[in-house]
Amino acid sequence: MGSHAVTASLCFLASLILCASLDAPLWSTDIAYEATGTIEMPYSEIVEPFRAYYDGKNRRSLQVYYDGLNYIYQRADQTPYGALYKVVPETTETTMNEMKCFGANGTSDEPMTSIQSVLPATDNFTNMGPDSYEGLACDRYVMKETNGYKRNTYTLFVLPPTEEMPFKVPVYFEFVGYDNLFGSHYDKYVIKYVTFKVYEDGIPEKVFEISSSYPCEMFPGPGVEADFGLRTASNPIGELLTNTGEVDRQFDKFKSVHGKEYANAAEHEQRKSHFRHNYRFVHSTNRRHLSYNVAVNHLADLSDEERTKMRGYRYTRDNNGLPFEMTDEMVTATPDTMDWRIFGAVTRVKDQGICGSCWSFGTSESIEGALFLANNSTFMTPLSQQNLIDCTWGYGNNGCDGGEEWRAYEWIMKHGGIATSDSYGQYLMADGECHFANATVGARLASYVNVTSGSQSALQTAIATKGPVAVNIDASHRSFSFYSSGVYFEPECGNGMDDLDHSVLAVGYGTINGEAYWLIKNSWSTYWGNNGYTLMSQKDNNCGVATNPTYVNIKM
Repeated sequence: MGSHAVTASLCFLASLILCASLDAPLWSTDIAYEATGTIEMPYSEIVEPFRAYYDGKNRRSLQVYYDGLNYIYQRADQTPYGALYKVVPETTETTMNEMKCFGANGTSDEPMTSIQSVLPATDNFTNMGPDSYEGLACDRYVMKETNGYKRNTYTLFVLPPTEEMPFKVPVYFEFVGYDNLFGSHYDKYVIKYVTFKVYEDGIPEKVFEISSSYPCEMFPGPGVEADFGLRTASNPIGELLTNTGEVDRQFDKFKSVHGKEYANAAEHEQRKSHFRHNYRFVHSTNRRHLSYNVAVNHLADLSDEERTKMRGYRYTRDNNGLPFEMTDEMVTATPDTMDWRIFGAVTRVKDQGICGSCWSFGTSESIEGALFLANNSTFMTPLSQQNLIDCTWGYGNNGCDGGEEWRAYEWIMKHGGIATSDSYGQYLMADGECHFANATVGARLASYVNVTSGSQSALQTAIATKGPVAVNIDASHRSFSFYSSGVYFEPECGNGMDDLDHSVLAVGYGTINGEAYWLIKNSWSTYWGNNGYTLMSQKDNNCGVATNPTYVNIKM
């Protein structure tokens, strides 16, 4: 057939295939092909498109993710020990989304002589005979393995060769893992192949050449860390099909950094399973090169249900707060940027733990800022979240199972104040007994104010003239759990009252690279976000920052 490409369009083939081959679906390691498709990891909320080129005979491969945002080159044909390259958009203080090439050369200790296929190794698969996949007459191949408590099943659907297409065409590959130790599935991923093209004389070398417009420099980071950035974080197919053990190594590192210890082997495996899915989500999200980055943090071994427990805002009904009155003088006094941290009006970032007490942090920290300003910015008095968790049940709050700031404000006004942290005692990350009568009052409230719902100009003015403001947001998305830096914008975020599930503190606002943001203090420790803070986009009231803000008036 010469050097021309033989192409299979999977939709067209349905009418051509009449019977299934019983031959083993093995592809030669010298094959040269181009494939497109998607990687789907439902437990990690990932659907990632790819285009891949593999030239086994000439020892080079290329994967392109997210329609050209990431190019990963494996060049075993370069240098004695091979080389890896990554071309991605880079944003710095002086450039925006400029395509940049990073490279790393293999060494005798760390060779880079493996190239990456998007086809699974099928030596141990069993041909189960003809089967149908979405109307295509295929052969189905299955491999089952047991590894300790784990039972893994690999399923591959392949179109057999015909006279028109004398090669096997991958259609669908699935992995499902079940762990008997904790009695549930621990992993699932799918590769769906959309097109598959075989090159009989090899893929043209120009496909693997990096444009001279992108001069390559060494990948940032020392040694093994540089290799990791290229080998694993940038190459999800490698992690899925090659089983390099990188997830195990990163989980060990995670446990060491965060001092994680587990009760038994079953919990260890369950936590590692959560980590695996969150780890994959982090790196897939970063390959999209959004306006923000995500990172593995101390929450990476938690389940979705556990992370839900940390979002304890529960909207119920309207309250008795005063309306916000925005005068011309207030508008005039509103600067273009504000950060109350630099004035000393914000206490240190805290960690609420696995307790839905975020509302108590939003309440107490908005009062702390208001008290600081009422005292002419002379001193800061830390106030007790535990006081509110323990004592405001009679006003409709539910401790670690959620609450609302206004209910806490009402309790504080009725009972003569909120206790200082020092006098009330340590934060427990749990419900406790109310002992407010034995504590020292740190602040009293005259009233509280509802900032005009949905008005970003009103919120900006309130922050600038009244101090840090308690706000509620939709924090239900995994992207927020692992936010690290940049301006957070989540298109799936809601901004209605019923969408809000987490209480935080707005301590400022500003603009970066032309994008307006709110400066938000969270209560998930300094391991989360940018030392406990996030920049949340003001676009379209994303995630509802301006939907339900409140601040207090101090009673002196």
